[in-house]
Amino acid sequence: MRLALGYVPLIDAAPLIAAVECGFTAAEGLAVDLVSEPSWATLRDKLALGHLDGAHMLAPLALASALGISGPETDLVVPLGLSLNGNAVTVSRPLWAEMAPEADDLDTIARAFARVARGRVARGRPLTLGTVHPFSCHTYQLRIFAARGGLDLDADVRLVVIPPPWIAEALRSGQIDGFCVGSPWNSVAVAEGYGRIAAFGCDLAPDCPEKVLALPAFAAETSAPLIRAVHRAGHWCAAPENHRELASLLAHPGHLGIDPGLVRRALAGAVVVDPDGTERRAGRFVMFGAEAAAPSPGHADWILGQMESAGQITATQAQAERARAIYRPDLYAAAFGN
Repeated sequence: MRLALGYVPLIDAAPLIAAVECGFTAAEGLAVDLVSEPSWATLRDKLALGHLDGAHMLAPLALASALGISGPETDLVVPLGLSLNGNAVTVSRPLWAEMAPEADDLDTIARAFARVARGRVARGRPLTLGTVHPFSCHTYQLRIFAARGGLDLDADVRLVVIPPPWIAEALRSGQIDGFCVGSPWNSVAVAEGYGRIAAFGCDLAPDCPEKVLALPAFAAETSAPLIRAVHRAGHWCAAPENHRELASLLAHPGHLGIDPGLVRRALAGAVVVDPDGTERRAGRFVMFGAEAAAPSPGHADWILGQMESAGQITATQAQAERARAIYRPDLYAAAFGN
């Protein structure tokens, strides 16, 4: 029996990709096919309909799918976290020039963004920002960024959904004025000269629960070999001595198809934020391994809070309990005999 595991082309798919490509799944006796999906909606639906046996998935989308508020209601479990952090807010170079922040701290940049956004509304041409899915930490981080500047995102900005691999191109073509996405697509916009990174997600929502391993609930009791393989791959991905090899693996045309140097910078937390070469360092820019792995029901609480703040749900006690129950630390522990 072969497993089909889906992912969206992003750096934080690294534990799943490395698990297969570096032999961790084979060592557990698993035959696995990696399936690259263009969008989170496609991945969500294929997982719901049984075309995938598991997936690299947005943590909020896993909850929304299980609660039946995004796509077909799907009985899922999360036995393993894949990553924390990894996102950034990027704006077009003309928008950055119009913002002209007087300092590079987050609050000053957010206020400059809010000033321009309100001015555009007054002129009848509101800014358009891209996010990767309504139920994503990217959407919530855009809301946090706007709020830091005193801006009402719902009233003053048009928000559109664009799949991660296409979002930088939407900025280049002028269809959007900015976006929040996971690496490497922010860095692609900077490297190609049309984007400027305005804020790191790790500053907007530190240690944000970003991606998880999502499995159909019926597969829970046989998931231990996969959990072990992806867990060990995550630790391998976290080790700096492996970053050059990991960057080459992820950058391959079969996965991200980009310059491996952009991947290495993200892994090291040394990100070029401006086409002029300005670099910014953040030691926790994207996190794999031990800190990301344990599935925490507390993450469900945080995500539900963000959904409520965004007006996506008014969670009942039953929904809150259901959301927490999706996270399965018992499966994680059992995979290692604990």
